[in-house]
Amino acid sequence: MTRPEEYQSPVENQWCPGCPNFGILAALQRALARLGLAPHEVCLVSGIGQAAKLPHYVNANVYNGLHGRAIPAAIGIHVANPRLKTIVTSGDGDLYGEGGNHLLHAFRRNPDIAVIVHNNRIYALTKGQGSPTTPRGERTRLQFDGVAIDPSQMLATAIVHGCTFVARGFAGEIDGLAEILRRAIAHPGLSLVDVIQPCITWGEHPVAWYRERVVPVPADHDPADRGRALALATDVEDAFPTGVLYEAAPRPTFAAAYRERTGGRPLVELERIDRARLERRLAEFIVAS
Repeated sequence: MTRPEEYQSPVENQWCPGCPNFGILAALQRALARLGLAPHEVCLVSGIGQAAKLPHYVNANVYNGLHGRAIPAAIGIHVANPRLKTIVTSGDGDLYGEGGNHLLHAFRRNPDIAVIVHNNRIYALTKGQGSPTTPRGERTRLQFDGVAIDPSQMLATAIVHGCTFVARGFAGEIDGLAEILRRAIAHPGLSLVDVIQPCITWGEHPVAWYRERVVPVPADHDPADRGRALALATDVEDAFPTGVLYEAAPRPTFAAAYRERTGGRPLVELERIDRARLERRLAEFIVAS
C-alpha cells in the first residue's frame, strides 16, 4: 500500500503561504496513493507558472518544460514509456492560453494521460493580468477597465471534441478533489480536470467567495448525458458545479496500434531498427516527395 507521505519532496516550496495550490498538491498525493502507484511509476509534466511548480514538490519523475508545451512533452513521454503514469499539472494560462493549441489536438489524439489545470482565472506568476478564463469585465493588474472579451469555455470544448473524462474540482475540498483525480488518472485515454484555485495574492475574489459558489453536481446527474454535461461545463458566474461532469465509454487511445506491435514495452527495451531497412524507407520518402 502506497502512502501519500511517500510522495513528499524535500524541495523548498515557493508558493505564497496559504495558497490553494497546497490543496491540489495534497489531493494529488492522496490520489496517487489510493491508486497504489509507487513514485517511480509516475511522471509529472508541467510548463511555466506558479501551478507548474507543483511537480517540484512531489517525489516522482518530473519534466518541467517550456511555457505552453507541457502537452507535447507528456505525449512524448507516454509514447516512449507506457509503463509510466503520465500526468500534466499546470495553470490555466499555461494550458488554455499558450498551450491551448496543443490541448485541442490532444483531445483528437486521445493519449492515455491526465491533465490537471490549476484555474485561478489570472496569470499569477506575472502578477495578475487576465488569462483565458478571466470573466468579462473583471479588472486586473493589466486590464484596468476590465477584461473586454468573454472567457474560454475549455471544459465544454473538451466534451465537444470527444474527451471522454471531464471534471471540475475545488482546491478547498481536498478529499473530494483527491477522488476526482483518482478517477481521472485511472480513466483510459485523455482526462481533463479543471480545478478552481483562487489566487490569494492577485485574485479579484477571496477563497470564501469561491467557497460560497462551489456546488456539487446534482445527485441525479448522469455523467454519460452529453447535453447535461455541456450545460454544467459552461461557466456560470454565480455557481461552479464540481464533480465528474462527463464520462463516456473509452475510445481508442493514441499509439494503441503501436502498443500492440511492441507488447507495451518502453522504447529503450525495443530491438534496434535495421539500418538497411531504415535507409530504404528514407529513400522511398525522398522519391515520393
